[in-house]
Amino acid sequence: MIVEQARLQVRPGQGAAFERALATARPLIAASPGFLGMEVRRGCEAVETYLLIVHWDRMEDHRDGFRRSERYEQWRALLHPFYDPMPVVLYFGEPV
Repeated sequence: MIVEQARLQVRPGQGAAFERALATARPLIAASPGFLGMEVRRGCEAVETYLLIVHWDRMEDHRDGFRRSERYEQWRALLHPFYDPMPVVLYFGEPV
């Protein structure tokens, strides 16, 4: 299992709208082969900063599967307009 992590910086004043869009987008990623689970946490001090954590069987399930799918195009249309700047995605392996 791998973990995908991204810090999502949402445009000021857009947190509630982002969270509504995320609820709509969540089933798109959940339907992806290799998807194991996802959580999104809002920052405590910086409320428009969110932490995205997604668990995948393999990195390729995200990078080569979901990201090249029609579901990702819908995900991007729903969520990417909220980000400034665009998030950097990192992958992490098994616990050490």
